[in-house]
Amino acid sequence: MIAIDKTLISEDILEKAFVCDLSKCKGACCVEGDAGAPLEDSEVLKLEEIYEDVKPYLRKEGVAAIEAQGTSIEDPEDGEWVTPLVSGAECAYVIFDEKGTTKCGIEKAWEEGKVDWRKPVSCHLYPIRITNYPAYDAVNYHKWEICSPACDLGAQLKVPVYKFTKDALVRKYGEDWYKELEEVAEHWPGKI
Repeated sequence: MIAIDKTLISEDILEKAFVCDLSKCKGACCVEGDAGAPLEDSEVLKLEEIYEDVKPYLRKEGVAAIEAQGTSIEDPEDGEWVTPLVSGAECAYVIFDEKGTTKCGIEKAWEEGKVDWRKPVSCHLYPIRITNYPAYDAVNYHKWEICSPACDLGAQLKVPVYKFTKDALVRKYGEDWYKELEEVAEHWPGKI
């Protein structure tokens, strides 16, 4: 583990390769799984605040799920806040492009300047998952079989997880934190 400020970072963040390959996986991470995207407490409020501006970008199934369940829900398994799902499958904020690839309706609204928030940071960070503890955050790589095309493409392009997720890590922890991570990575024996 690598310690930076109040984070403990898995070595996999430096040693594993990853670049999303949406042409192969079609964004399955937004459809598969047993719960919606994890949300921070502040994001629960943000989703309520921006919902009306995001709503025109969503599918009717997503809107119906949100209006029935709420803009966020408490996961019955662990009590954490997550995005609602459509019929227990895809995130309610998912939209599909003409090729059937998932996109984020929130991010689409953000790209078009309708909202000032890109999407949940857990989505932006993926394949990194963060577990919050009282004294520190555990920053880990989440290996999932549906992302094997991303691992293959990352290896081909020689892009480690921390570089693929740079914008999200900076969003979460700041430029100084990321620069320190880069310095560690530069001298890491198992780097890509």
